[in-house]
Amino acid sequence: MSARILLANAPVSWGIMEVEGWSPPIPYSRVMDEIASSGYAATELGPYGYYPAEAGRLRDELARRSLVLTSAFVPLRLKDPDGVKTELPRALTVGRLLADCGARYLVLSDVMWPERMACAGWVPEAGLRLTAAEWTTVGKNIRSIAGAARDLGLRCTFHHHVGSYVETPEEVAILMNEVDAADLGLCLDTGHYLYGGGDPVDAVKKYGRRVDYLHLKDVNLQVREACRQERLGVLDGIRRGVFCNLGQGGVNFPALKRELDAI
Repeated sequence: MSARILLANAPVSWGIMEVEGWSPPIPYSRVMDEIASSGYAATELGPYGYYPAEAGRLRDELARRSLVLTSAFVPLRLKDPDGVKTELPRALTVGRLLADCGARYLVLSDVMWPERMACAGWVPEAGLRLTAAEWTTVGKNIRSIAGAARDLGLRCTFHHHVGSYVETPEEVAILMNEVDAADLGLCLDTGHYLYGGGDPVDAVKKYGRRVDYLHLKDVNLQVREACRQERLGVLDGIRRGVFCNLGQGGVNFPALKRELDAI
């Protein structure tokens, strides 16, 4: 029996990102129109405030295009000891909008920290890692957010991200051990997992049904290796085209689909 994967798109495909000064001046209406006209039935929210942040207006914009809202990517300063005070309100602002518009997931991530952005793709050589105490703080903050999101009817799932402190396969494993599956699923980003040194097919084998959300990206391995050799950061990698069209990079999508079918 094949897995049934519902496909959506997101403003990030148009270059709309959380990185300040990075996003091109494309109106949200064009992005929504093109997602719908391309045949997708759903969209992610994108950076908070790009799509309308008032629930009634957003529901109207989605309904006009017969689109469903799936989730939002929410990067948070998870290693901060005061994270529950500072980051929980931000997460819940997004979460309430999602819940009011019928979404089911809240995709959490660590923020991109400057020191880790500088060594994205070659973290082991740089040696910048969280301490045991910081991992405990990360887990505590995520559990607090997950509990509050659950009260809104949302499932939290975690997006490992290059340039953050949860990038490498080893760091993903630590986080998955730190936070119980009942509180947190895994948003497997095929491109970021490969960029961070892992094989996304192996990740599906390892985490199985805990992979409850996917971001499909591909990585040009030659560009990634050049960035590693030259000790370049993540934004330099993106400018060089490290993320390429699906099927033109190193992700084995047929094998990934077989592993997804198996679960």
